[in-house]
Amino acid sequence: MSDYNAEDVRNIALVGHAGAGKTTLVEALLAAAGAISEPGSVTRGTTVCDHDDMEKDLQHSLDVGITGFTTHGKHINLLDTPGFPDFLGRALSVLGAVETAAIVINAENGIEPMTQRQWKAADQRNLCRILIVNHIDAPGMDLGELTAQIRDTFGSECLPINLPADGGKRVIDCFFNPAGEGADFSSVAEAHAQIIDQVVEVDEALMELYLEQGQDLKPEQLHDPFEAALREAHLIPVCFCSAETGAGIAELLEILVRLMPNPAEGNPPPFMKGEGADMKPVTVTPDPSMHAIAHVFKVINDPFRGKIGIFRIHQGRITPNTQLFIGDARKPFKVNHLFRVHGNELTEVDEGVPGDILAVARVDDIHFDAVLHDSHEEDHFHLRSIECPIPLYGLAVKVAKRGDEQKLTDALHKLESEDPCFHLEHNAAANETVMRGLGELHLKVLMRRLSEQFHVEIETHPPSIPYRETITAKAEGHHRHKKQTGGAGQFGEVWLRVEPMDQGSGFEFVDATVGGCIPNQFIPSIEKGVRQVLAEGAIAGYPLQDVRVTVYDGKSHPVDSKDIAFATAGKKAFLDAVDKARPAILEPVVRIRITAPDSNMGDLAGDLSGRRGRINGSESKSLGRIVIDGEVPLAELEGYESRLKSITGGEGTYAIELSHYAPVPANIQKQLADAYQRASDD
Repeated sequence: MSDYNAEDVRNIALVGHAGAGKTTLVEALLAAAGAISEPGSVTRGTTVCDHDDMEKDLQHSLDVGITGFTTHGKHINLLDTPGFPDFLGRALSVLGAVETAAIVINAENGIEPMTQRQWKAADQRNLCRILIVNHIDAPGMDLGELTAQIRDTFGSECLPINLPADGGKRVIDCFFNPAGEGADFSSVAEAHAQIIDQVVEVDEALMELYLEQGQDLKPEQLHDPFEAALREAHLIPVCFCSAETGAGIAELLEILVRLMPNPAEGNPPPFMKGEGADMKPVTVTPDPSMHAIAHVFKVINDPFRGKIGIFRIHQGRITPNTQLFIGDARKPFKVNHLFRVHGNELTEVDEGVPGDILAVARVDDIHFDAVLHDSHEEDHFHLRSIECPIPLYGLAVKVAKRGDEQKLTDALHKLESEDPCFHLEHNAAANETVMRGLGELHLKVLMRRLSEQFHVEIETHPPSIPYRETITAKAEGHHRHKKQTGGAGQFGEVWLRVEPMDQGSGFEFVDATVGGCIPNQFIPSIEKGVRQVLAEGAIAGYPLQDVRVTVYDGKSHPVDSKDIAFATAGKKAFLDAVDKARPAILEPVVRIRITAPDSNMGDLAGDLSGRRGRINGSESKSLGRIVIDGEVPLAELEGYESRLKSITGGEGTYAIELSHYAPVPANIQKQLADAYQRASDD
């Protein structure tokens, strides 16, 4: 039996920009709780969460690290997330497993881009939040000014729950025992009053007691309204610490234990049942007596332990020998062993309760985002998906040694199963296998794993740009397919019209025939012919999108009409209509965020302009750096990594994400169409 219950569990994801000190903070908390004898070091490669060789080499987290400890009767699960934009998908994937997002800010660097993105993601997920300001003992810190910036950026609900003192060498509690003095800014009395005023606003009875009697409220009286304020984002506690020196770590640990919500106190997880338009919200409660429901938020393909699925239990209990279904599978698997995760170590346990984060190994069918359950009543349950950025940075890949093709395919699919922002695609026209991620570092890490873990050597080159085709006007098309070769022939005649749809709408097929001019059984064949053009393209060999096709007339023959005849007629009538509908080639335009020394602003702006890009805005940061936001066609970014390093002396970085598709200039469209025509003629 577990030595704690669901009310004793705290699940906390540490998120924020790279370099904020999340991994070192985890080490400090583990040591303060007695879970490890002394904190490990990122520089020495001795931390619990950064156990991978690549993480030790780079001295940065590249994947989610999971650990936990029990202290004061409470079990705390900590999820240490990577802060590089290239690994944002991995960081976001854990938000469905926690009640609380702890957003860590490096006091020296202030509010950085990933800090804001993680805040937004946690807000969209309706998670309780706490802000942790780290490195408070760095020289020259104006933490009062930083706190003002935090409140200006994230809202006036962000209030200090403790305050730094003696130049960040210690921290003064402003909630449990607000009697200290000597704060570096503000005062304990003021901070305490602000927190109390904010908390009592969500509880009318407590507000009345507070106003009428003016009595001091004890932390026990404030606990439930404090949780309500967290759930409603009416209060975002701000706490200060230095993970390196240990200042504020004991105070932070007390806040996590006593004030952060347990599974019953946090906002309920957004589970849905059904598919598409029929999907409806369902209630999942942290009740150990109900059916078991868990969600897989991380998958690891371990060369020694097989496929490992790490999941959060949301309802019910799971023990060894429990029979669990994966999603809508009809056949369950048996939980032979149940593990708790501590960095790279798996420790066997005999029970999991609601809120627990556990793992099973050697279950081949388990996959990322799967819902595990022990009853068919929970078939078609899903946890609302996290909105991950679209992977755009691509490399075409092939084996360096003939005969390794299947080995490469298997390895790539294993990597894809682990990472929500690593996608594979096959470009049939160019005969390319393309792997796409969120940036150069993302793919470099995966290529190193291909070599070191899967022993596959590869060669890469820039991939073809994922252009799309569309139409910009309405038009009609017609084709009569008639073939007579002796005996039964082929006959089908189709009239259809096409019209453009809003970008991102996809494709819509409408049957507007009347009077049986085309027998119903041939309508799907016409759509099949149309979809063939959608996949292969009409003018340059790229997929065609955002078009509505309406079949409104046609003719058939009682003997010669066949599926293949109407598929051919539908395809050629569609090509005829597209040719008249002012077809256009679309190119992906990406949002680009460049971080560089501010002295390089002019050169970067000129280079971006020369790539058909534009700057939308810029923001000065600390330490003489600037962040530039802009848009640029993806096709113009080939070789940009090297160019950026050249301009900035190796100090510039950038991240991209899809913004929209836009028509290419006329000269580029002609080049692409002519190249496709020449290839077709050959």
